[in-house]
Amino acid sequence: MPRLAKGGKETFGWALVGRQREIIIPPDAWDRYGFEVGEQAIFLQASKTSGGFGLTNRILLESCVLSLHPERILALDVFGENCAVKLSNTIPVSVGDKLLTVYGSRYALGYISKGPIFERAERHPELEFFTME
Repeated sequence: MPRLAKGGKETFGWALVGRQREIIIPPDAWDRYGFEVGEQAIFLQASKTSGGFGLTNRILLESCVLSLHPERILALDVFGENCAVKLSNTIPVSVGDKLLTVYGSRYALGYISKGPIFERAERHPELEFFTME
């Protein structure tokens, strides 16, 4: 998993929002976070700088020592087959958007849509793309 800068966030690659508002979770991220088909997917509000959202599950969220304010939860859904999850309309993305998947923390996978990390990643053509199509 490459780092875009020395000491920077690790990235899994790009995820494209599919026609049915679904995304692929990179298989390495799926394994690293321990996501399972059928379990509840929890979408969290991201920072204003990076945009996008965080993706976690109940086990990871409950292990987080920081208190989570309920207003930070954007949506709930279920992890599907083939490392996929559907995005609710409350998630601030559009069909066709390109999101950078990053190891945000050990509690949530980051999907970022803008900002300095995103811009740096655009200069790395070797990053893998994950898409439903």
